[in-house]
Amino acid sequence: MFISGYVANISTGELEPGGIEINEQEGRIIRRCRADSCDPCAILPGFVDAHIHIESSMLLPSRFAAAALLHGTLAAVCDPHEIANVLGAAGIRALIADGAQSPFIFSFGVPSCVPATEWEPGGAVIGVDEVRTLLNEDRLGFLGEVMNFPGVLSGDPELSMKIALAKEAGIPIDGHAPGLSGAALRQYINAGITTDHECSGAEEALEKISAGMRIQIREGSAARNFEALLPVLMQAPEHCMFCSDDLHCDALFAGHINLLAARALWAGVPLKTILHAASVLPITHYRLPLGLLRAGDSADFIILDYPLTEVRVREAWMRGKCVAKNGVYLGELSPVQAINSFREITISESDLAVVLPSDQTAQCTARVIELTDGQLLTGASEAKLRVCDGQVLADPERDILKLTVVGRYPREETLPPALAFVHGFGLRDGAIASSVAHDAHNIIAVGSSDAAIARAINLIAENHGGIAACGGGREHILPLPFGGLMTLLDCASAAAELQTLEAFARNELKSALTTPFMTLSFLALLVIPKLKLGERGLFDGEAFEFVSCVQ
Repeated sequence: MFISGYVANISTGELEPGGIEINEQEGRIIRRCRADSCDPCAILPGFVDAHIHIESSMLLPSRFAAAALLHGTLAAVCDPHEIANVLGAAGIRALIADGAQSPFIFSFGVPSCVPATEWEPGGAVIGVDEVRTLLNEDRLGFLGEVMNFPGVLSGDPELSMKIALAKEAGIPIDGHAPGLSGAALRQYINAGITTDHECSGAEEALEKISAGMRIQIREGSAARNFEALLPVLMQAPEHCMFCSDDLHCDALFAGHINLLAARALWAGVPLKTILHAASVLPITHYRLPLGLLRAGDSADFIILDYPLTEVRVREAWMRGKCVAKNGVYLGELSPVQAINSFREITISESDLAVVLPSDQTAQCTARVIELTDGQLLTGASEAKLRVCDGQVLADPERDILKLTVVGRYPREETLPPALAFVHGFGLRDGAIASSVAHDAHNIIAVGSSDAAIARAINLIAENHGGIAACGGGREHILPLPFGGLMTLLDCASAAAELQTLEAFARNELKSALTTPFMTLSFLALLVIPKLKLGERGLFDGEAFEFVSCVQ
């Protein structure tokens, strides 16, 4: 079989007129051909998402692949620590089995930090023995992001042993070190950690590159660092990859790595550099079995409109077969049986009261979590809040709302809802809630009244997982029955449901955030400063200690 077009040369970045000849039986490229004329299309290596948590798309891997292929993504480097925090090794194996149905390369890693911290238990633990077992299984190609960088710096014995096992296996070790610099950064890298996707600025990224790291330029649904790190792509192209980290299904429905390639192209980045970040470096760094348009390579490639003005993908090919064409996935989606871990939960308004020891005061000082739209980092401030009958009241007029986390796992001891205050959501007369709450994935909710918050939580509990919004006498939910993290729907259907929820939160409840549910889901991630809320209370991510939400 011969496919005519302008074929990308990954060494030069040139699009060479001619085509590729394929051995259909072996699914390999026999040779590249040059010609004076060819069909008006471009043939590029497939794109790779260099770091993503599939679970954050709320799609099962098979459904994720069906959508990603339409945008030219042929592989994804997946850290399954979300499902691992809920269901442990059984959850990881379930994702691997589901992904194996797809004509797509899923490189799953072994999560290094489950639970993410000692302060926030989830539904399962991935200890040293589990890491050792998983490293011996197929399709596990790296050690997942080492989020507990204080544990690395202090020489935590269990974490050190997990890293040692990865080194012994000869696999890459992913990093997660927001803001780390100087001697501490060098110590972290010297432990064997090779990548970081948490850079929010060029200075931070360049320091990490100079110390030996490879930087994954992230553009997801919650954290968007592409514009800030574009200069780094130009200055140190050989050290950069593209990634999503966390990408909701509605964003995936609109586009994937192809959108980053297009933006880089419009910014004047050479095609060679773009292909290196979107394909070559993630393939070589993670040793993915994906072809790069060389003679003898597996026939994995994408066909796009020529010239590459919009990076619009026409077709995706894997192993010499067309698997997506003109916006249609050519594979099949098999039925899936949901697995989960959820206790019975019913929350009342009284459960959400922030009570002072004494009711003899009219106001008190509260710590407040400060949001920045599009960033995972939060700030910390203080506010005077009114006290009535010994209860500290939120102040929706000033956009100071009540935030709560409710444990959802069956345990011997059930903790009361953890409570705090947050500024930046802008919700009026309603609440939103989610069982996607990184990384322990309890139920997290925020709202303008205790009644609305309680209803949103109970709606999640009734469905054993989901994202929900209620207010003005109306309520919406997208059930997430697989681990409380993923829907059984395809991407288009899930995206439509999510867009309805997002529109309701923004237009009816007046949320000020671009992606309110994604932002909400990260307010329980204790390892990212400054203030976060976990099942056990308000946590100072710089001092690494729990603090009172009122003083």
